[in-house]
Amino acid sequence: MRPIVFAAAVGAALIGAGCAITQRPAPVDDRRAATTAQPRLLQPAPAQSAAPRSYVVKRGDTLYSIAMEQGVDYRELAQANRIDDPGKLRVGQELRLPPSEERAPVQVGTARGAAEIESRPLGASTSGAAAPSAPPQAPADGSMKTSPKALRLPYSEQNLASLSRGDARPEAKPEARPEARPESARPPPSMERDPDAIDFAWPARGRVLQAFAEPNSKGVDIAGKPGDPVLAAANGRVMYTGTGIRGYGKLIVIKHENNFNSVYAHNREILVKEGQNVTRGQRIAELGDTDADSPKLHFEIRKSGKPVDPARYLPSVSP
Repeated sequence: MRPIVFAAAVGAALIGAGCAITQRPAPVDDRRAATTAQPRLLQPAPAQSAAPRSYVVKRGDTLYSIAMEQGVDYRELAQANRIDDPGKLRVGQELRLPPSEERAPVQVGTARGAAEIESRPLGASTSGAAAPSAPPQAPADGSMKTSPKALRLPYSEQNLASLSRGDARPEAKPEARPEARPESARPPPSMERDPDAIDFAWPARGRVLQAFAEPNSKGVDIAGKPGDPVLAAANGRVMYTGTGIRGYGKLIVIKHENNFNSVYAHNREILVKEGQNVTRGQRIAELGDTDADSPKLHFEIRKSGKPVDPARYLPSVSP
């Protein structure tokens, strides 16, 4: 009976110890984080309030000259400053400039939406990326073969005899490479293509009398005879016609895309009106000599009101 009593006592002790063990859940690795996030709508970034631009009137300025130099419409300039008479400008007067045309900033981000949960064992590679290819295995004898390789050699009796005998690889002459163009041969930065450029054409036929050279020449002078046609250099809208800018005579200013303006001076007759839309190649004036010493067309291209070299935007060969 003693062995049976002993076995019963041992069993009771084991049962009591089992009841005393605290039950703990098995560890679980939750790999679903950040995959069930709700879609997030992108909101446009708030527009930053830029400080208003201004201009202080100097001696000799007119409302029209200020508007052309700043690349704005003179009517908008007058309205922004409540000017009824363009001739009533005072030296030292501060004018508010109309805001320039700018695109509203857009905030770009990544929206996180619900995604399908992928089940895979721990330790596996992530996100379906292609596994890197295994390195080439060496042959069973332990040697790594790296030949034969194709060779390109110039034809000669010596190279032919060497290859026929199976001699060591003859020394190949390095291939000649084109030399880099020296800095002096590269076009100057001022003649590089402007990414904002539009399709301009020559506004008149004739030889160039004066090239662009600031501050003395803000454009090009093109020779011609009185009455020769003056053509619009690009599509746009007539922003100004008149004689309100000293030294330009009868003048036309056309507004184009990408903040470009074109200027046509010394005309004999003006054939378009303010606010009129014109097309590239349309006749807009007759060449003349108003406020000039000889018949010619003074032509300028301005970007945001600042003169730029027309040679960067016109075809290389004049008509």
